[in-house]
Amino acid sequence: MSAPEILVLGSVNRDLIVHAPRLPLPGETLRGQRFGSCLGGKGANQAVAASRLGARVALAARVGLLENGAAMVAQLQGEGVDTRAIAQPADEVPGVALIVVGAEDAENQIVTVAGSNGTLPLAQVEALELTGLRWLIAQQELPLQSIARAFERARAAGVKTLLNAAPYRPGCEALLPLVDLLVVNELEAQALVTTLGGGVAEPEVLAQALRAKGPAAVLVSLGAEGLCWVDDEGIRRVPARQVKAVDTVGAGDTLVGALVTALAEGQTIEKALTFAQAAAALAVSRPGVQDAMPRRDEVEQLLAQTH
Repeated sequence: MSAPEILVLGSVNRDLIVHAPRLPLPGETLRGQRFGSCLGGKGANQAVAASRLGARVALAARVGLLENGAAMVAQLQGEGVDTRAIAQPADEVPGVALIVVGAEDAENQIVTVAGSNGTLPLAQVEALELTGLRWLIAQQELPLQSIARAFERARAAGVKTLLNAAPYRPGCEALLPLVDLLVVNELEAQALVTTLGGGVAEPEVLAQALRAKGPAAVLVSLGAEGLCWVDDEGIRRVPARQVKAVDTVGAGDTLVGALVTALAEGQTIEKALTFAQAAAALAVSRPGVQDAMPRRDEVEQLLAQTH
């Protein structure tokens, strides 16, 4: 197996997905339309997205073997993800996510239970092999102290760090000085800036405020409004592609996986953002999470149609 160029430090969940006419109101019971179960977790999703797009990617995670955790690891292997850094404790339960998708607008509600994701220890982080890596990616479904230590090690080894600060968690602002690239949606950006003492602001202002706390670059994803990127060269806005959204679950993870794949290949920022936006557009136009994530040829075909 070739050495990975991207290491994802992240969560692995079993996703339980219910499709309903719309999202339920508090206390309301709705009759659902269909149910499905699939591999998920932000770490697994981002690793699969990058692998499908041609990256050499490894996943460092903790997947309990109770509740059929071994099958989850095998599925990742089937997607071409290097799983050698996944610990598999026999007495723990994997993470789980309960997801409701509303048919009217494709919006979703998600509740996660950390399971074995929440027990990833510092000793496992200290053992990570960083030689040859270009990027280390983390999200916030793992212990924050484990993410911080991984980023410290990556920085010392000359590996670039990407933090997808999702879901937002109090205390995550302490990670910002260790981050090269911060990726957030508008709600997460606003929550972070509010924690740091700022007020409600436009995406460009939010991104600039977050960049001042350490990251060399900040990407704020704005759904149908596109992307806002801020770095030392200024502000870039990338408009969203016009697609009919069928299912938005996993769109942000597809965006991250595609973006880091393009950056690891040495693509320019402009091309990397366009590539990532195209991959995310394909993902939201189809049902499912990992099932909806595109292959490289699909993204390149979409890009060729728009030139």
